[in-house]
Amino acid sequence: MSAPLRIVLVGTGRAARHLGAAIAKGPHTLMAVAGRDAERTRALAGELNTSPADLRSLPPEADIVLIAVSDAAIGEVAKGIGPQNGVVAHTSGASTYDLLLPHPHRGVLWPIQTLGGGDALDLGGVPLAVDGATPQAVEVLERLARDLSGYAIVLSEAERRTVHLAAVLTSNFPVFLVGQAQRLLQRRGLPHDLLGPLWQRTAANVMAVGPEAALTGPARRGDQATIQAHLELLGDDTDLRAAYRLLTTMIMKAHGHPAP
Repeated sequence: MSAPLRIVLVGTGRAARHLGAAIAKGPHTLMAVAGRDAERTRALAGELNTSPADLRSLPPEADIVLIAVSDAAIGEVAKGIGPQNGVVAHTSGASTYDLLLPHPHRGVLWPIQTLGGGDALDLGGVPLAVDGATPQAVEVLERLARDLSGYAIVLSEAERRTVHLAAVLTSNFPVFLVGQAQRLLQRRGLPHDLLGPLWQRTAANVMAVGPEAALTGPARRGDQATIQAHLELLGDDTDLRAAYRLLTTMIMKAHGHPAP
């Protein structure tokens, strides 16, 4: 049986908290948490029952230094942690592992999941995408991914970029549109949670039967009268009206209806 991996987590934000919690309850050793803000570093280390560490003097025996910071900060943080014998990886789906130069065994461990606030996320079954500049990096990160979630997938940089784009379309855009829908309700004094069951059922249907079969609504039916009524309701909301028209047109074209 292989010895547990020794892991140092770099970062104190939401991604670091979720990943740190998953590592801490798994079969591997969370040696330390390091970060740019000393107070937040101590707080997260305490929450995860491990030690805070200085970015400039990380434990040299670490098998993995996992950098869970914003994409814009990855390169700066990687350059500041000093030479490492183990794997240095970041957690971004959209960024190249070459941001981690000059570390030789650099790679990526990217959870294909939204990492928001609230309780620490159970990573069981969450796809964890792995990539690496060396066979050692891929092997070590794939082992960690399997142990954290049971679903490890090796993706090249080009594949990760495609999956990241698909993830934005799947998650970010619909969430923003739900916010816009709630805003419309609130403007009329209506409860913002009226659409909660609809949102949950829609997501369940998409996973059960696929988006093609799950799609309903006036654009899918080619219901021009309802679509025009909606556009009139959005007459004073230029951006949302344009978005509604564009998405409606895409749906209608896909289902053989004339554009509104």
